[in-house]
Amino acid sequence: MRFTNKNEVRIIPSIYIVLVAVFVTNVFVNIEIMASNTEQEIGFSHFLPNIITFLIGLYVHKIGQTFDFDSDGETLNFKNNGVFFSKFMEYRVKKAEFPKRKLGKFKFTDLGIYSALTIYIKSRRKQGYRKYTFNTTFLTRKKKKGMVDSLKKVLETIPKATA
Repeated sequence: MRFTNKNEVRIIPSIYIVLVAVFVTNVFVNIEIMASNTEQEIGFSHFLPNIITFLIGLYVHKIGQTFDFDSDGETLNFKNNGVFFSKFMEYRVKKAEFPKRKLGKFKFTDLGIYSALTIYIKSRRKQGYRKYTFNTTFLTRKKKKGMVDSLKKVLETIPKATA
């Protein structure tokens, strides 16, 4: 199965632009208030919209990633990439490509406003598992369910080692 969320993350650049516009507008409003001759003092409440906008911007930056999943063939492919400059360059890239037999286990976390897939890969060189976490926030519920079902199917078909 193949899944991608490229259609769902098209809104992220627009959100970035709106957040920057709100941030800059509030900065200019605060500068005008400071420059005025009135006796009004600038308090924390004047900077609160900028703080909230900045925190929302950090959240959008954290979750604003494309996710590609491919389980066709003999390998599993996972890839996260940033959204804003993705047409020009790859940044914030996280990839994992490995044979299906090396998948040890996986854990899917869905908190509503953030979801992630953590996979554990068996390694010959290193004792235990190698852990990778991929952001899947902008996948639709149907795609998330299909991906989890596909990974469960892969785990069921892996032959177990007998002692």
